[in-house]
Amino acid sequence: MSARDQVAAIYQQVLQRNAGEPEFHQAAAEVFESLHVVLERYPHYADGGLVERLCEPERQIIFRVPWVDDTGAVQVNRGFRVQYNSVLGPYKGGLRFHPSVNLGIVKFLGFEQIFKNALSGLPIGGGKGGSDFDPKGRSDAEVMRFCQSFMTELHRHIGEYTDVPAGDIGVGGREIGYLFGQYKRLTNSYESGVLTGKGLNWGGSQVRKEATGYGAAYFVAEMLKTVKSSLDGKTVVVSGSGNVAIYAIEKIHQLGGIVVACSDSSGYIVDPKGIDLELLKDIKESRRARICEYVETATHATFTSGGSIWDVACDVAIPAATQNELDEDAAITLVKGGVVVVAEGANMPTTPEAVQVFRDAGVAFAPGKAANAGGVATSALEMQQNASRDSWSFEYTDDRLARIMTGIHGRVVETAEDYGMPGDYVHGANIAGFVKVADAMISLGVI
Repeated sequence: MSARDQVAAIYQQVLQRNAGEPEFHQAAAEVFESLHVVLERYPHYADGGLVERLCEPERQIIFRVPWVDDTGAVQVNRGFRVQYNSVLGPYKGGLRFHPSVNLGIVKFLGFEQIFKNALSGLPIGGGKGGSDFDPKGRSDAEVMRFCQSFMTELHRHIGEYTDVPAGDIGVGGREIGYLFGQYKRLTNSYESGVLTGKGLNWGGSQVRKEATGYGAAYFVAEMLKTVKSSLDGKTVVVSGSGNVAIYAIEKIHQLGGIVVACSDSSGYIVDPKGIDLELLKDIKESRRARICEYVETATHATFTSGGSIWDVACDVAIPAATQNELDEDAAITLVKGGVVVVAEGANMPTTPEAVQVFRDAGVAFAPGKAANAGGVATSALEMQQNASRDSWSFEYTDDRLARIMTGIHGRVVETAEDYGMPGDYVHGANIAGFVKVADAMISLGVI
């Protein structure tokens, strides 16, 4: 059987064993697209059920989360933690609180996290978790009660040498604080390394809030260097307006780019002068308001309800909102608008059809497992500081982040070239991440 046929057969097994999980199927398909070239060169990776084991989580935990809302009514949500692969280190990956969360979503995120963490070069495995709880519109007291109930079950499955969750969509500093407080209460232990994304005055790291966005900007800068260019003067569109988007905008501006558009679920704004970052932070971080309020102050800007932010022409596009937000039609529009670089700031925000459009058009496209690895990389730096009871400066941590992202870019580019696919960031990231994890799995035996 050829390597391509072997991979196709294993993928069919994955589909059958994980029915009704389209996001997980999509994540697996992206990685499997690159595997046949590895197996052709190194057939031993097909031995011992290695690929099959890699596709099956080491542990999947699903639990009930009952809590009481402000009216006294009992609410019931579902909690998840998928501990996917720990051959490189303790499971590491965020918690997502959003109504869309289900087992398939968590598995896709955890599967991606394996390779993202491997690419970082740091000793961390892959995992992910969350709940279908929606923190939007909930009071601080309701969020606290939910987090306490969630951690009451989760605490028995995590630890600084076992599994270290962080934040994701719907889980910021407020939620991490409530989660850590309950963990501390239940375990009678100040195990600060058990969660990352903590507050700076109780074990957190400088740059953690900014890390995913900063990292994506650093990665884009490295991509542009390969064609002897830079962000200086480039027009950039960033979807979303959460942590990733806000701090990608901040770093892009620092590197000389001009972000002209960003969005939230209600629509998008276009500011030809460049997004006013302080105004955006006030709206989204301080007031937790809708992005349409931006144009009330910046009257020269425009707000479009609904529609597609990808209708805005740009040199660089960073989808940083949610999965599958950038589809084939949007990709065609971006290509017609002259886009030269697309880098995923979110997890799998680009559909396979859109990725193919960019490849066919010669647009440099970086998958999230490489471009948005800055968040988990800085989480690992937070773990280092917690383990040594140390605290690093913003400048030092930011420099470490920049060097990590440069290293990831270099590994991806070198791997793609080594396998005869120069400039293909998707294949480079998939192969580099897979080989590192596979070699460790072989070393540890069949477990």
